[in-house]
Amino acid sequence: MHELTKLIKDDMRPALGVTEPGAIAYAVSRARSYLTGELKEVRLLLNSGMYKNAYTCGIPNSLFFGNEYAAALGAVAGRPEKELESLADVTEADNAAAEALVKAGRIHVEMNGITSRIFIEAQVKTADGEAMVRIRDSHTNVVRIEANGKTILDREEPQAAEAAEETPLIHNYTLRQIYEYAKTVPAEEISFIKAAYDMNYALFEEGLKNERTTYARHLLKKNGGQILSSDEQKTASLLCNAAIEARVIGLDRPAMSITGSGAHGIIATMPLYGVCKIRGLEDEALYRATALSYLICMYIKEYSGKLSAFCGCGIAAGTGMACALVYLWGGDDQMMAKTINNMASSITGMICHGGNKGCTMKGVVAVDAAFQSAELGMNGIFIDDIHGINGSTPEETMRHMGEIASPGMTGTEKTIVDILQEKGRA
Repeated sequence: MHELTKLIKDDMRPALGVTEPGAIAYAVSRARSYLTGELKEVRLLLNSGMYKNAYTCGIPNSLFFGNEYAAALGAVAGRPEKELESLADVTEADNAAAEALVKAGRIHVEMNGITSRIFIEAQVKTADGEAMVRIRDSHTNVVRIEANGKTILDREEPQAAEAAEETPLIHNYTLRQIYEYAKTVPAEEISFIKAAYDMNYALFEEGLKNERTTYARHLLKKNGGQILSSDEQKTASLLCNAAIEARVIGLDRPAMSITGSGAHGIIATMPLYGVCKIRGLEDEALYRATALSYLICMYIKEYSGKLSAFCGCGIAAGTGMACALVYLWGGDDQMMAKTINNMASSITGMICHGGNKGCTMKGVVAVDAAFQSAELGMNGIFIDDIHGINGSTPEETMRHMGEIASPGMTGTEKTIVDILQEKGRA
């Protein structure tokens, strides 16, 4: 198996709802699993990106939203063995129990710093004891567990040292090499990508039929009432954004995440599905394009950080998807480089203000930008390297895109969180 294949396979992961509430519920439920007795209190420490992304985010199987309810539901109903799908079995009784905990003031959430590096610390206290679970750098990467005065797991320091020293695998590759890999990797080696389409399409269907969605219905109408029309861009927007809307409002279907985000996974895949179906392309072409889309998304995200002040869904996943469009339309890596320049010079800097219905609007923008950037790039129309943040190589441009987020938008992140907290106090 090629190391890039393994990178993709290891990164793809089902996520029920937005990954941040899922990760919070997972951390709390895992800490709770070490304890018996009546629940007394949950204390949650989160980095700014985690805190912000779950702040008003829908939760699967619930009409509640946000950090406190994600923690409360994790405590009363979370299944830690299901990781990011830990809230798959929530009942109405569980919702009532979670609401009682929040209203009784037993759930406490604090932000512990402005950073793009994921951090969750869940401290759970019952009548019989206390436990703590700490997560760093990815949504399910547990680095420390303590229960009733004993250390059960401790791999925090080696993890931090390795993260500081190692160059991410994807950064050892150029755009041309990623393109060549996507063209030549044995088809059977990437056939597992089918699982992403099975999962994301089921989420799309849920979004289309559920009464709570609004964007999905409008985009269907805009596409002539058809799921697949002759208009690739409108079809792509419908497939992509009905799935995103379903996810952010908390409908009970998982998305296949990439780089720890279901919305990234949706944007990186669903528009490509529409193009392939309209053009009658084989599944092999779809999976090759998706591998390319995923890897370019990963390339940018390794610079920007998992959670930052800019919308990685639109910028990182959108750029990956734009390059994959070039691939499906018969273009080459030089056209992709031009497409990357167009994306870098247009939507870089679009903010992330949490996982919420705004993600759907950002998805609409990302699809539109990707289609325009790819079409222009394939016709030799692009923003030249001398301008703005564009680099002399596509690798430099992608690095600059990521650096705009981290460290570039640290102050923006603080301002966004300040606004959210101000609204919460109003």
